Amino acid sequence: MSDEIAAFIEASVPDGWFSGSPSVEVDEEEILVVGVLPAGQGADAFRESSRQERMAIARQAEARFGRPVSWGVGHDGATTLFTTHNAPVMTRLRLRERAVLATLIEAGIARSRSEALAWCVKLVERHQADWLAELREALAGVEQVRVGGPSEI
Repeated sequence: MSDEIAAFIEASVPDGWFSGSPSVEVDEEEILVVGVLPAGQGADAFRESSRQERMAIARQAEARFGRPVSWGVGHDGATTLFTTHNAPVMTRLRLRERAVLATLIEAGIARSRSEALAWCVKLVERHQADWLAELREALAGVEQVRVGGPSEI
């Protein structure tokens, strides 16, 4: 499904919007499209000038794939996200795990348990990016083996 979504987005994005094809990240909750702006174009100007077309593409994609589309751009070595989807996540934590979140709140790093947990996830993502990439590659290999396996009897 991710390949189908990426192909749809690439076919829908007008020529000249980005330097090359946009990156398309997909999960169960959201489609995130980030394109690199041509030199000399600012994020704010692009956001305003492309708003109507971006929203039309997003409506079509949401109707077709059942998830919202978020947009962002890369420019001057930085990434600016215009819209993102925040999905609630429920988890059960033991006392020591809750104590970590409480410490982050008491230290003023986070205002709530959910914000503290999001901070922890971002920290793991930042410091374990190579390991997470390796894990994702391994999962893709498992999926390929599943697809090539026997069909239902």
